Amino acid sequence: MAKRIDPQGTRAPLPTREQILAFVADSPEAVGKREIAKAFGLKGADKIGLKAILKTIQEEGGLERGRGGLRRGGSLPDVVVADIVARDRDGDLVARPAQWEGEGEAPRITVEMPRAGRKGNRPAPGLGDRALIRVSPDGEAPGRYTGRIIKVIGKNRAEIIGIYRAGRDGGRILPVDKKSQGKEIAIPPGEEGDARDGDLVSVAVERETRFGLPRGRVSERLGSLGTEKAVSLIALHVHNIPHVFPPAVLEEADAAKAATKRGREDWRAAPLVTIDPPDAKDHDDAVMAEPDPDPANAGGFLVTVAIADVAAYVRAGSALDREALLRGNSVYFPDRVVPMLPERISNDLCSLRQGEDRPALAVRMTIGADGVKRKHSFHRILMRSHAKLAYAQAQAAIEGRPDETTGPILETALRPLYAAYAAMTRARDERGPLALDLPERKVLLTPEGGVDRVIVPERLEAHRLIEEFMIQANVAAAETLEAANSPLIYRVHDEPALEKMRALSEVLASIGIKIAKAGALRPSLFNRILAQVSDSEHAIFVNEVVLRSQAQAVYAAQNLGHFGLNLRRYAHFTSPIRRYADLVVHRALVRACGLGKDGLPADVTPGALDAVAEQISGAERRAMAAERDTIDRLVAGYLADRVGATFTGRISGVTRAGLFVKLAETGADGFVPAATIGADYYRHDETQHALVGDRTGETFRLGDPVEVRLVEAAAVAGALRFEILSEGRTRSGAKGGGRRPAGSAKPGRPKVRAGKASAPSRPGRAGPKPPATDGDGSRRHRGSRR
Repeated sequence: MAKRIDPQGTRAPLPTREQILAFVADSPEAVGKREIAKAFGLKGADKIGLKAILKTIQEEGGLERGRGGLRRGGSLPDVVVADIVARDRDGDLVARPAQWEGEGEAPRITVEMPRAGRKGNRPAPGLGDRALIRVSPDGEAPGRYTGRIIKVIGKNRAEIIGIYRAGRDGGRILPVDKKSQGKEIAIPPGEEGDARDGDLVSVAVERETRFGLPRGRVSERLGSLGTEKAVSLIALHVHNIPHVFPPAVLEEADAAKAATKRGREDWRAAPLVTIDPPDAKDHDDAVMAEPDPDPANAGGFLVTVAIADVAAYVRAGSALDREALLRGNSVYFPDRVVPMLPERISNDLCSLRQGEDRPALAVRMTIGADGVKRKHSFHRILMRSHAKLAYAQAQAAIEGRPDETTGPILETALRPLYAAYAAMTRARDERGPLALDLPERKVLLTPEGGVDRVIVPERLEAHRLIEEFMIQANVAAAETLEAANSPLIYRVHDEPALEKMRALSEVLASIGIKIAKAGALRPSLFNRILAQVSDSEHAIFVNEVVLRSQAQAVYAAQNLGHFGLNLRRYAHFTSPIRRYADLVVHRALVRACGLGKDGLPADVTPGALDAVAEQISGAERRAMAAERDTIDRLVAGYLADRVGATFTGRISGVTRAGLFVKLAETGADGFVPAATIGADYYRHDETQHALVGDRTGETFRLGDPVEVRLVEAAAVAGALRFEILSEGRTRSGAKGGGRRPAGSAKPGRPKVRAGKASAPSRPGRAGPKPPATDGDGSRRHRGSRR
């Protein structure tokens, strides 16, 4: 055995293999030969012997060399690129290293999610994500690790979501992504797992070749598409939306006990009522109004908005809280709702049911005769809803058609509400929020889960009343927390970017509308433009381009104001059942107003809330994309048996590759490839939102009415392909001579493709979609996007 000289001059053995491995394992960081030599007192020629020992251990696999030095073989470095592949029984995300050369199965990494009030992960990670993760060994489970995400760096592209089709010699996968339509994946016999024909599955693509189909294996069966909720099931998995509550979360919800009057003001006699859509399952806000008896506020009102006290049941750091943060918000599909909180909380303890005692956090606002809020105060109360009303029901009562529910409360509850709203509209009109007119369609389903029809719900005064009450309650929450110097999450909407305003100016100039180049941006500028074209052929076009010029509303711990609502400060307070931001604001109010001990933790910082805000903003975008994709799939399936039929619609998007057309009948979006439009070379004029023919000048512009023929409907992907039948505008700007001759886009004409006249614009998955701007008065879920 090799010898060494100790400090007293006596030769001693070099460290053994076991001693070296133990030293490396106990070191908090990766170590090298220098650190090992120093630890064992090796000098001079002894280091040569150490080098030989280390080489032997590495060859045997006991040690591995990484960027920072040596580490135990079969272990992970401190930072690793990993794929999030599953969710365990407690709801925690599980990751595996993207690359693993060790023996056996790759180590399991349990991803630690941020808790409310503590600095957490900036992105909103989910199944299928690839992330950079800082890991550490799990002391209670050898060979396993815990980790915190540093950064989400994309999707694991090797995983594909698709429909499994069984065959005699193996199966095929039909991807559900629109970009992958027609790109099937072969599943060899024995690689289908437990998948059955028609199942939604996750597939690991194992090999791609220049010839033939890529090959893969089914890594997970996600569910049967033979169920009524099959379409939304696709969206849940494609967008990695958590939809199954872990046992620990359900146990915590089931163990919750109804709040009592202790520590609360008794407001059960107050004539609070709920006004919601007729199919609402939970009721998280109630309202009331009464004339202000104060002579100093003659003609004014006392308006109360009471919101379910979710903070009383969902405590910071609990399993319920961690899951709510992970979900970020509830997700609304035509065939189901994926709630942020279990039904025991959202549909029972926190639902303001008629005639039942419920805890709430209420804001009482003093409104002047001019509609301006003079002051407000927050109260933690026990309330009892005196009536459960639908929008149309409340509106009918005010218009002289009361029923057995609204009749008894018409004078005591409803008329004061509408009188207070009438005053508040004066202040709203004076404020001048952005007044876009973009009706939103709603898909109604049959009992079997198919599309029955698509409607545009009527916009009633009752909708506007509730919306204005909620806006003022949100403003009051932000003002109170700012005054108390409390950290909070704002709902912010920045003003349009300079480059977008330049582009908008060029577009509007093409139809004779000029925008002043000087002066501060205000919503009133856009409102004047919208009013100018309200009765013209350009109305829809201008509404679309104005919307596209707006920034996206997001959550942030820093106040940027809300441009769309024309408010200096704004926070979400009115929907804590379905939005995590509102729950944080509730906790902050409880703490700032001294309303209990279950408020925001004292060590919360704006930096910590900024991380939470970024995460839930990502969750909101994820939910919106999933909701949109589900509607696309439902409507594509609805139209699948109408291939060859003609439809009217409007151009809803323009790209180099072609046109997106929104049908008037269903609101469905479909694509018209540029090469099928006509016998010309069409260039994409990005500033004009148009395709323009080089030779003819024929122009197809955003917002133009068109007639199209349905050529293809891919229900699984939610993709529609059209052939345009209408002629475009002439060089003078007038529409062409009407219907394009049948077959004009068929072979026989010169082959054409789309070019560009400015910066290229890549076609999106389902066409360009407008950003969430808040305050446009056309959102499906009251308060969900403001």
